[in-house]
Order: sequence, then structure tokens, then C-alpha cells
Amino acid sequence: MTFRFDNRVALVTGAGVGLGRSHALLLASRGAKVVVNDPGVTTDGKGGSSAVANQVVEEIKAAGGQAIANYDSVADRDGANRMIKAAIDGFGKIDIVINNAGILRDKSFAKMELDDFDTVLKVHLLGSVYVTKAAWQHMIDQKYGRIVLTTSGSGLAGNYGQSNYGSAKAGMIGFMNNLMMEGAKYNIKINCISPVAGTRMTEGLRPEEMQKKLDPAQVSPAVAWLCSEQCEVTGEVIAAGGGYYSRVKLVKTKGAILNTNKINTIEDFAAAKDRIFDMTGAAPYLRTMDDETRKALGLV
Repeated sequence: MTFRFDNRVALVTGAGVGLGRSHALLLASRGAKVVVNDPGVTTDGKGGSSAVANQVVEEIKAAGGQAIANYDSVADRDGANRMIKAAIDGFGKIDIVINNAGILRDKSFAKMELDDFDTVLKVHLLGSVYVTKAAWQHMIDQKYGRIVLTTSGSGLAGNYGQSNYGSAKAGMIGFMNNLMMEGAKYNIKINCISPVAGTRMTEGLRPEEMQKKLDPAQVSPAVAWLCSEQCEVTGEVIAAGGGYYSRVKLVKTKGAILNTNKINTIEDFAAAKDRIFDMTGAAPYLRTMDDETRKALGLV
């Protein structure tokens, strides 16, 4: 099967460089009309330039594709609305949103200014919320939509000096888990990508040879599939990098049922902790809060 995106309109945030650029180029090469969003800031969110978005638009056009540029920040609510308006004014609708934009302000938590925590959350997490919200009703009305959020191993497993970034990336999971339910009856699929790629954000953090192997273009096929009409999954996290792809799930241990007819003590918990923490025979993952409740009550 050959995957095409003809007659589909996509917005890719942070599409001027790295992963976003790769996503935009791939979708455009398969027929999508693309809004290339990038305010052209530095990796810590400062400055701004229209050049990076314009360059990707020119690359797409030179290859025979269709694209327009947008320079708004995802952290601005009005800017998020303007991105979607640009898609609708330019191409008539919005089918695909790839929330890729991000910045870094890494420091140990002890040394981190709270303003840097706020700013990173606003760009990554709230920025994804603002852009998705701006597109959401349009997707409901047309009964079709594909949304990709960008999470990270920093949120799924942690990384030193990235408490702000990791918190934002973990927040994507909760956002996705709730929207997948609300979008299901409208054929809106929302999933997460957890990329490992050599981009300007990781320059100097890895050996150059490793950077080259982690080409952002190795992540984009997974993202594009999640954006396709043929994608049947929603509420999933896909890890991708260097040609490796996997499904990521939070799992539960088998656990232990203690006293159900009286309140357990601290000592009761401590006595059972080996069983509680034992990962042998980890329980199937749970998809909804109702499943969580039913499991806690011993009903599943």
C-alpha cells in the first residue's frame, strides 16, 4: 500500500528545522498541503525570524508541493488561532495537526528559575493545547482529524536537568488519553510520538557519529502514518529513532489485595511491598479511568 495525503491539509508547528521540517517535507511529498509554522526562535525561545519557515516552504514548492508559512508562537492563544485560520483561508480546511514546536531551558531543579519552568510548559504543553483547541471544532464538524502530540523519554522516564521539559512532555499523555475519548465518535485520532533524533536541541549532547545516525527523517514515517486516513489507532505512544520503532505503555504489577473489610495500616502495606512492586506477570494496561476503578474493585 502506498500512503498519500492528497486533498489533506496539515499544520506542522516548529517546522522550520529538525523534526518539524522533516515531518512537513514528508507530508508535502505525499500530496498534503502544509502550513509550515515556525517563529524562528533560538532553542531557548528567544529572538525570532521568518527565514526558517520561508525556507521550508520554498523547499516544498521547489519539489512541486503546496505550502504556506506562519510565524506565530504556539504559546500565544491568538497565534494558535491564526495558524488554523491560515490553513482554512489558504487551503479550505484543517485535517492534520502535528504539535512539534518546543524549546529547552535545562537546569537542575535547584538552579532553575520558575519563569523558565512556566515558559517551557507554556510552549510545549499549553502550546499543544492552544493549537489543538483551535483545530478541534473544525475536525468535529467535518468528522475527521488526525492529531500528533510530541512526548519524550524525559517525560516517560526522566532526564537530569529537564524537570520543566519532562513535566510538559508527560502532560501530553494525560491530554491525549482524555481527547481520544472525546474525538472517537468524530473519527478524530490523537496519538503521541516519542522521538529520538539528532537535532539542534541535542547538538553537543551526543557524539557526532550518533547524531548522524539519529536522522529526524527516521522519525517522520511513524508520524506520517499516525496522520494517515488508514491509521486506526488512537491514544497510543510510539517511540521512534534511528530506524527503531516501538509501542510504549504504562503497565501495572499484579499487585496485592490486602484487607478489604478494614482500613490497612502502614505496616500492612510495608509487609506486602515485595508483592506490590514485583513486575512479574504485570497486569494488562488499562485504557480508561473506569477500567482503573473496576481493577481497584477487583471486577476485572
